[in-house]
Amino acid sequence: MSEEFKIYTKTGDKGQTSLIGGTRVPKYHPRIEAYGTVDELKSYIGLIRDQDISDSIKSLLLEIQDRLFTIESQLAHDPETTLNRPLPELFESDISTLESAIDEMNEVLEPLSSFILPGGHVTVSHCHVARCICRRAERITTQLSEAHPVNPLNIKYLNRLSDYLFVLARKTGKDLNDPETLWEPKF
Repeated sequence: MSEEFKIYTKTGDKGQTSLIGGTRVPKYHPRIEAYGTVDELKSYIGLIRDQDISDSIKSLLLEIQDRLFTIESQLAHDPETTLNRPLPELFESDISTLESAIDEMNEVLEPLSSFILPGGHVTVSHCHVARCICRRAERITTQLSEAHPVNPLNIKYLNRLSDYLFVLARKTGKDLNDPETLWEPKF
């Protein structure tokens, strides 16, 4: 029988938490900020999965959530500690999966001639909010990488995922017969 996973440990009641490997850090540590933002993104993608979208998109979103858990575990690990078991890995093929999905959706979309304004349907808006959270996660992870070791595939995946979420918003709007609102700058 597996060891019980207890939700509350009381070890964080004074503003500190443990990284994978046991290192204690303040809850505002850059690693906590990075994997916390990825966690927020992962949860928000769950909200998109709960929308009335195709099963194939739901399936890929579930896979994306799995990959985001992998990124979280890598970001939560103190690389100066030794682990008794390996962390899950991210692969170039994970990025290729996103690129293939982007290419497939783009085949049925009109080329962009202007920036678009997010909105028009709640599901489209959820995709855009997730894209913004993803871009924030990428910025925070990139900033973390300047001072601490970070797997470069984590940053690359987040970058490609924000592209995927943008194209998903456009494709979802098309599927819902929701016309895009183009930004018309005032000069």
